[in-house]
Amino acid sequence: MLDFDWQFFALLMSNGVLIGLMYSLIALGFVLVYKATDAINFAQGEFVMIAGFVVAVALGDYGVPLWLAVAVGLAAMISFGFGLERVVLRPLIGRPVVAVIMATIGLAAVLRGLGPILWGAETRALNLPISDEPFIWGPLFVPPIQLLGAAVSILFLGAFGWFFLKSRKGIAMRAVADNQQVAMAMGINVERYFALAWSMAGVVSALGGIVWGSLLGVDTHLALVSLLGVDTHLALVGFKVFPVVILGGLDSIPGAIVGGLVVGIVENVAAGYVDPYVGGGTKDFAPYLLMIVALMVRPYGIFGKAIIERV
Repeated sequence: MLDFDWQFFALLMSNGVLIGLMYSLIALGFVLVYKATDAINFAQGEFVMIAGFVVAVALGDYGVPLWLAVAVGLAAMISFGFGLERVVLRPLIGRPVVAVIMATIGLAAVLRGLGPILWGAETRALNLPISDEPFIWGPLFVPPIQLLGAAVSILFLGAFGWFFLKSRKGIAMRAVADNQQVAMAMGINVERYFALAWSMAGVVSALGGIVWGSLLGVDTHLALVSLLGVDTHLALVGFKVFPVVILGGLDSIPGAIVGGLVVGIVENVAAGYVDPYVGGGTKDFAPYLLMIVALMVRPYGIFGKAIIERV
């Protein structure tokens, strides 16, 4: 009996780690924008939804090869990021951060309504050429799509971490986030780095849309799964990422990784051990309880910068 319990625990932990890494990929979009602009992109979940729709429509309606559909999705989201920064956000440079936040909230509402207008409200399949049969290693059952999503997440989290820590452009983006006026005085083209940050968020959204769309299907609820991280048929992956970035730190790529892992593990363990006693639904609110505790104990996150302002 004890051995069976450890096997069950190992299964919950492994699934939590894989799902957590996939959350981290979406959380990276928040971190990229925040590190460059010092503002939170509340439309990140909608970015993921639009990217998923583009790839799913290219595959299903036009029958293009997978590599071309992925390329189209990446190009579309990079172009969307550039266009968004140029048309909506560039006029807000130098304005209070709340102006950018409100702009992204409005953009999220527009995109959430635009999805069904352009592509319909039905759920679209996004089929990747991988098997549905799980890999079985002892007590572990690992779906290939989760393994692929975790691998993609690790690859790009490492790449973007190197970019911010080692590259000149990454250091310049961090300088822009610290103080836009000082960055301008030092000769840094703030507008260019804003555009770069949003285009990089578009790349992350495209990758997240492909991975999560293949796992859950693509519909308007994918935006909320990008924030909530629950099955599209049970709730409205974006809202779930808020606990991830709050726990890890809004400006920290390692924080996005650790926060994603913690949230993924907590929700899976809660679902496995608490749901049988309460009838289900624990995984839907457990991350938010964790977020509330984190805000009470360490509001700037595990790896976030401790910024104290006198109001």
